[in-house]
Amino acid sequence: MRFLPRLLLLALLVLPATLLLGGGAGGSLAVAQDATEDEEAVEDTVVEDEDDEAEVEEDEPTDLTEDKEEEDLSGEPKASPNADTTILFVKGEDFPANNIVKFLVGFTNKGSEDFVVESLDASFRYPQDYQFFIQNFTALPLNTVVPPQKQATFEYSFIPAEPMGGRPFGLVINLNYKDVNGNVFQDAVFNQTVTIVEKEDGLDGETIFMYMFLAGLGLLVIVGLHQLLESRKRKRPVQKVEMGTSNQNDVDMSWIPQETLNQIMHSRRDKASPRRLPRKRVQKRAVGSDE
Repeated sequence: MRFLPRLLLLALLVLPATLLLGGGAGGSLAVAQDATEDEEAVEDTVVEDEDDEAEVEEDEPTDLTEDKEEEDLSGEPKASPNADTTILFVKGEDFPANNIVKFLVGFTNKGSEDFVVESLDASFRYPQDYQFFIQNFTALPLNTVVPPQKQATFEYSFIPAEPMGGRPFGLVINLNYKDVNGNVFQDAVFNQTVTIVEKEDGLDGETIFMYMFLAGLGLLVIVGLHQLLESRKRKRPVQKVEMGTSNQNDVDMSWIPQETLNQIMHSRRDKASPRRLPRKRVQKRAVGSDE
């Protein structure tokens, strides 16, 4: 019992020390863990930034490479800065279907070397995508040398197809030329969407049918009017015309011999009085019987 107060005092002294030491170790461990986590987060951020910079640096040359590859894949030559081109449509920018379209292309050599104009071509393209050809015309070979500070004019013509009338199409006209070093150039002299105009013919099927219909209708009207007039004429009563006896005094019979006139008068009397004829016959018969 004597040692019990001492043990309690020792316990009271040892317990706070133990708690302080345990808490300090735990706190130091927590602080160490937090520091470690912060360092890892900073390192991760730095690594991510370095990765982004590396990606940006890698993307830039990739885009340039893609552009170069696209240019190389297209393979279409460009126009030379030492040359100018102009175009003039002879009949205006009207493109009638199934009719000749003519235009002039002017070429100016502004450089110090010769240019050789090789060919001139034209084509109709699909308006939504110029890579699709609708009608491709034959290229016109030129093979003309244009000296420095000189000009040349070329003529070209084509005929749009008749089924293309009334619809829009992309018209592309290219002038192909090269310099003395063999560098090939191509200038799109005209590259726009145009509308093909339908050709207005003087006599088409619809017009001929309309004229025939009108002619038949007019003929039916004429026949109907003729029948109407004929029916009206038939319904009218026929007027009787009485012919009177002619006056003999108005007739000049002086040139007829008198004997002939007597016979005529005698015959008329016989016709006018038919009763006398039987008597004469009776008399003749009587005379014959007496004989």
